[in-house]
Amino acid sequence: MEENQYKWGVVIIACMAIFIIVLDSSAMNVAITTLVVELNTTLSAIQGIIAIYALVIASFMLLGSKLQDILGRKKAFLIGLGIYACGTLTATLSVNATMLLIGWSILEGIGAAMILPATTTIVGSHYSGKDKVTAFGIWGGIAAMGAAVGPIIGGIFTSFLTWRLVFGSELIFVIIIFLFRNRISESVPTLKWKDLDLVGAVLSIVALILIVLGILFLTRPENWGSVAVLIGSGLVLFAIFLLWQRRRIKNGQEPLSDIYLLKDRIFGLGILNNFITQLPLAGFLFIIPVFLQQVTKVDAFTTGLTLLPASITILICSLGGAKLSSRLDPKYVLMLGFFVAALGTFLLGGVFTVSARPTDIVPGTVIFGIGIGLLLSQLTNITMSAAGDDQETDAAGLLNSFKNLGYSVGTALIGVLLLVGIFYGVVAGVEASGQTGNMTKAEIEGGVFKYVEKMQTGTPEVPPDLVPYYSQIIDSSISSAMKQAFNVLSLILLLGFVSCIFIPRRRTT
Repeated sequence: MEENQYKWGVVIIACMAIFIIVLDSSAMNVAITTLVVELNTTLSAIQGIIAIYALVIASFMLLGSKLQDILGRKKAFLIGLGIYACGTLTATLSVNATMLLIGWSILEGIGAAMILPATTTIVGSHYSGKDKVTAFGIWGGIAAMGAAVGPIIGGIFTSFLTWRLVFGSELIFVIIIFLFRNRISESVPTLKWKDLDLVGAVLSIVALILIVLGILFLTRPENWGSVAVLIGSGLVLFAIFLLWQRRRIKNGQEPLSDIYLLKDRIFGLGILNNFITQLPLAGFLFIIPVFLQQVTKVDAFTTGLTLLPASITILICSLGGAKLSSRLDPKYVLMLGFFVAALGTFLLGGVFTVSARPTDIVPGTVIFGIGIGLLLSQLTNITMSAAGDDQETDAAGLLNSFKNLGYSVGTALIGVLLLVGIFYGVVAGVEASGQTGNMTKAEIEGGVFKYVEKMQTGTPEVPPDLVPYYSQIIDSSISSAMKQAFNVLSLILLLGFVSCIFIPRRRTT
């Protein structure tokens, strides 16, 4: 009776940790404009902080996962939780963007890199059979809940109290987890510190950082000269990392990660689809709040309310999708999820104009949410089911690393897509205006570009000479940029749909 009573205690503790990690990004996205003003920074700086948070998690994930084998999963989990708490406190007290970067992106990111793989193995090792499927369904559902309630929590705190409470409230969850830490069983360490692959850790961390920084630099034309060097260097280092891992395995040495897991078709495609799913999700969660607050001028609370239907849909479908997989092969649930999410982003691409109302985007966001919810309900269990018991820590590290890398790249990529879209939109808007008065087309284009650039500080002013052309040109550029960005997100999701064709028909158990 007592054992059954506390049957789901372990997964609940693990899910509380997942909840606060996911809550950060979804809640703070609606506070972007407020952060720009209160921390005296720019939109691109906040975008970078959000992307770097996910990047740090992805970069340190393999190392964080391997530490479970040296410290034991419970100890690694609790140490990570302690580091995360320090970051949360620092972010709460931030007085500028640098302090927020250190607290949120770096300290919380490193802590999360130790927490995430530990929660995956804690849940995976504690349950089996149908209970394991259910546990991972709860795990995915709680993660979705963090995304679901994040925008409205962020909106309430930002509009009526302060955004700092988003971080401050997470300390309550940390305390609760520490109080109930005895529910978590410890694993016996299988490695010593001398077995740790430090060279591999450095190679993987530096490689991923360079790649994502290269993508972030694309959003600033003055940095374009460094983009190829950063991305190229990152790809080369990542290739060296893979070769180094293969060498250590062949020599009988402990690798940072068992890269041969990627040769398994189910695991490899699971990793790919986790990465693909995070790209449009990150772009969606970043760009919708920016559009609503910078263009339609609504507050953070209204932004949270606008995103709430989609967030609730993601939660319901992520929980319901686990039951759906008992009737329909998980492969087809994934294909359905990718197709529906792609339909949602395609519909969203056509509704963004200067005169758009928040309610105009709700139908598209709900359809997108249905697809993402179905994907989240399946991806973790499908991917982890391909790993043996002795591969769980490596599998968890690779899974969470690629998921967060996808989120980081998605946040950076959306900025690049908007920049390109605005450029072509301004050119098209000038052409469509038909009149230039005393100004040349080049002068009008330059003026509009400066206006769009000043939007990053939240205080743009329309130059007097641009007033006759402003409405039409700005409307054209924003509509063009958003449409192109969401069309690309649709193509990315369709790529995920195609990749699912190659997943073997195999029910998870």
